[in-house]
Amino acid sequence: MAHRPLERRAIGTRDMPRPDQRGRAGRPVLRRDASVGGPSPEAPAPSKASGRGLDAFTFFIANLQTGFGPFLAVYFTQQKWTQSDIGLALTVGGLVSLLGQVPGGAFVDASRSKRFAAAFSAIFVGASAVMLAAFPSYLVVLLAMAIHSAASCVLTPAIAAIGIGMVGHAKAGTRLGRNASFSAIGNALGAASMGAIGYYLTNDAVFYFAGALVVPALFALSFIPARTVAEVSQPEAGATDAEGSGSVKALLTNRALLCFAACMVLFFLANAAMMPLVGSVLTLRASETATALVAACIMVPQAVLALTAPLAGRLAQSWGRKPLLLIGFAALPIRGLLFAYVDSPYWLVAIQVFDGVSASVLGVMVPLIVSDVTRKTGRFNLALGAVGTAMGLGAALSTSLGGYMADSLGSHTAFLGLAIVGALGTVLVALVMPETRRPEA
Repeated sequence: MAHRPLERRAIGTRDMPRPDQRGRAGRPVLRRDASVGGPSPEAPAPSKASGRGLDAFTFFIANLQTGFGPFLAVYFTQQKWTQSDIGLALTVGGLVSLLGQVPGGAFVDASRSKRFAAAFSAIFVGASAVMLAAFPSYLVVLLAMAIHSAASCVLTPAIAAIGIGMVGHAKAGTRLGRNASFSAIGNALGAASMGAIGYYLTNDAVFYFAGALVVPALFALSFIPARTVAEVSQPEAGATDAEGSGSVKALLTNRALLCFAACMVLFFLANAAMMPLVGSVLTLRASETATALVAACIMVPQAVLALTAPLAGRLAQSWGRKPLLLIGFAALPIRGLLFAYVDSPYWLVAIQVFDGVSASVLGVMVPLIVSDVTRKTGRFNLALGAVGTAMGLGAALSTSLGGYMADSLGSHTAFLGLAIVGALGTVLVALVMPETRRPEA
């Protein structure tokens, strides 16, 4: 019996292709690159409105998150908290952040709508800010810190997933560069705005303002059509179990991912303690202007990040990932060496340009490399959470290591020791980290 044409089979039969799988003349179109959420070459490109919506969402979220930085210590001190109570509250937030990276990534992977995951977590971050100001009792503050950290563990990978889902893997570097740039601008303007609010109004108003930023953030998110990111992090159809969504074991045996995580541990082991040590040195050498100089040390790398992150994203597509990663890592030991041998407080501020270089490169490279090495697995966000946990472990150990070396051997030796650790990370990148960019990317 002759086969009837596929187009004439009865609607509702099991072998009838879905509308999104058919092109003109009944030919199947290329699928979306579901492993990273990017559209296929034949998928419609994202609109300018959706791109600007993600820019604005990233900007407002960075503003919101700024309230949980140095303003927390000021607020807790104003509430007559002891240093041990402040330390415990910050520790609770840090532990939840460290332990929540992998579950947060898994939640984003499991979510069918990355927009929902981003909106859900943003609302809880904003709610935690309002809780701090409205109910400053100890137990409520601990709960708010835990909620903020847990929601942030979902929010960060969700933003990365939306960005890659909008443009596809081939243009992911450029998109992630824009994300990093707008985040840096948001951090800088958020710090300035909240500083002014705290100075002219009250420290409580800082957290009410942070909570209110959820409204424009959600409005910006509404400009991103759900269809643009509906398939982010879903495994590619036909993928085997070894490379599909059910294979967490595949991540644990992924050599490139493990190498990258090891490199990030060393980077943050060297990096996290440097800024606190610089703050101590500035306080000793220029006590009257220490606060302004520390603020400048924070603003300089943010400015460099905002200016150079888009360029880093474009270069990641043309040069490849490894050359840029080496630049970002190499800037760290150079910075440590300069800190060890420079005495002028103003030169210490200028050296922070190298921190901006590292931040610019890693802000793009971390989600981009994780996306490279988890294609077709459906576990992009889970792997991103695992790398985030490695970064958190390195940072947690760094402050203890740096403080011990500074107390026992002096700040000069502490900076040298941290520079050596950073150099080891750079060597590890050079020797064992493979290039992860594929020819078609």
